[in-house]
Amino acid sequence: VQLVESGGGLVQPGGSLGLSCVTSGSKFMFDVMGWYRQAPGKEREMVATITRGANRDYADSVRGRFTISRGNALNTVHLQMNGRKAEDTAVYFCKSSGTYAKYQYEYWGQGTQVTVAS
Repeated sequence: VQLVESGGGLVQPGGSLGLSCVTSGSKFMFDVMGWYRQAPGKEREMVATITRGANRDYADSVRGRFTISRGNALNTVHLQMNGRKAEDTAVYFCKSSGTYAKYQYEYWGQGTQVTVAS
């Protein structure tokens, strides 16, 4: 299973940017997909997650500014980021997790850099 993120780049403060995560090699729907980020010198943190039933959860720091959604294709997920702030600068990772046939799984993408600067 491979997760590939896209859409990172440079955005000005207050601007908008969208990220996408596409999965290959999976034949079942992941229980949970999400976005995490890691800023320089900081630990990786959850940004947003979405379950198979479309239940969403957001970090307090992004709630109201970011929106996570599942794509039409199997196991794709998007993150729309509005009102960007300098503290949103980080490498953003896509993650999938859950249980399948009694086995727990967790997959990560390689990450995409997002930089907020004027």
